[in-house]
Amino acid sequence: MNALLDVQGLHVAFGGKPVVHGIDFSIAPGEKLALVGESGSGKTVTALSLLRLVQNADITGVAQFAGMAGAGQGAGKNAPRDLLSMPEQALRGVRGKEIAMIFQEPMTALNALYTVGDQVAEVLELHEGLSKRAAQEAAVQLLADTGIAEPARRARAFPHQLSGGQRQRAMIAMALACKPRLLLADEPTTALDVTVRAQILELLSELQRKHGMAVLLITHDLNLVRRFADRVAVMERGRIVEQGAVAEVFGAPQHAYTRRLIDSRPVRDVAPGRTGAAPVLSAQALRVSYPVPIPGVRGWFRKGAFVAVQGADFSIAPGQTLGVVGESGSGKSTLALATLGLLPHSGTVAVAGQRWGQGRTEDRALRRTMQVVFQDPFSSLSPRMTVEQIVGEGLTVHAPELDATERRVRVLAALADVGLTETQFPSLLDRYPHEFSGGQRQRLAVARALVVDPQLLVLDEPTSALDVTIQKQVLGLLQRLQRERGLGYLLITHDVEVIRAMAHQVIVMKDGAILEHGPVDQVLDQPEHPYTRKLVAAALAD
Repeated sequence: MNALLDVQGLHVAFGGKPVVHGIDFSIAPGEKLALVGESGSGKTVTALSLLRLVQNADITGVAQFAGMAGAGQGAGKNAPRDLLSMPEQALRGVRGKEIAMIFQEPMTALNALYTVGDQVAEVLELHEGLSKRAAQEAAVQLLADTGIAEPARRARAFPHQLSGGQRQRAMIAMALACKPRLLLADEPTTALDVTVRAQILELLSELQRKHGMAVLLITHDLNLVRRFADRVAVMERGRIVEQGAVAEVFGAPQHAYTRRLIDSRPVRDVAPGRTGAAPVLSAQALRVSYPVPIPGVRGWFRKGAFVAVQGADFSIAPGQTLGVVGESGSGKSTLALATLGLLPHSGTVAVAGQRWGQGRTEDRALRRTMQVVFQDPFSSLSPRMTVEQIVGEGLTVHAPELDATERRVRVLAALADVGLTETQFPSLLDRYPHEFSGGQRQRLAVARALVVDPQLLVLDEPTSALDVTIQKQVLGLLQRLQRERGLGYLLITHDVEVIRAMAHQVIVMKDGAILEHGPVDQVLDQPEHPYTRKLVAAALAD
């Protein structure tokens, strides 16, 4: 079978420095090829280069694409043309229609000023020539096909009004709008829950069978590759070091780098939590609700309420991890924000025995006791601040009595605790976040939290944006810090494997309600609620 896309000798360089070194690969019509590797291996640059979406890059090589109608005078309908030498005007007709792309971070890829329905409809108006009304109706159906609940209402929402998973599904709907011949999917399920991930994979497979669509999947999720791809190409430092059928490569990997990727599943290494100790965090009847408009005349006089968290009860002992698992929109992050005292709530939340709202001085002391590590270290670390300023910022608030020298000593100690030293990184304190990898930035975020000696860390998806090998390292770091410091963790995640590796107790949430709560082995190995069984089954299948 002739290739739909045949790439030969692809080189990509920035300022004379090569980042992709003459790679070769091909994709047949209807085939699923996974491009696998860690951050910095060149996966995303390779995909973006095919559509010449990389700025200031020197791109050479050949990328013959056979999917375009009217490929040239005297040529057959699907005669191949080189994407890398095609005029820009012609390439614009290919982007989005013949070759579509799903980007990794939907919040930056979606336009914050337009509703998601308008953004999906725009693709249909531009490439399919649909009227505005027809495009809007088709956009709602596309959102429904990707598993978004209440698609008509969500179509009228702006990106910031959707959860991370819902934004990713809207991005997928936009990419699939014109039924492209080739889909470039850059980490398309990273932000999705295991059950939604299964839905998206089934959707992509269905569309592929129906329309003969080929997929180039960019990912670091090896379970996703096992389940979805036909062939896999493994990239390391801009080179493809191994490629072949998924079963062959995963069953008998030939390259040491491939073997290291495969051996990167989370490992459980936690000590039992302290028994009999007073909890570092407890909540009783915790409830969070938001006002929402009521349609019709009734809405003139009062507002309704959307309940995001319904009467949650839990506690965390020193040295113990409470995992909170559930799909996007289940209320996990809202629960975390309420326990941090960042959202109005009813019920009781006590940190080290003290409730929020006792006064400004008292609340500030609680913030020293309870720190947070966010999901995306790149957006949570200020690009204008140095490492010393970022890590030491908490000390200026919570330990103002320290002078500059004492503060620097504490900062260096916190950095050393997370494995970052000036021996490894000369002029470490004067560096900026962009000078570090994703895993190193997450270590900076952990150091920033640790520097004030907290008793509890709220971990909001701390590894979901990381490669599998880096994820394993960060989880190992958190496990070591918990053993050494007796830290309590409130771990928010949709990854059941991370829960198995880290948690002592687990809460399962759906639609703001706690459906199941108990020891991690009991809940995950003998789930009682149908929803928990569904989550566990999806994780095992994944």
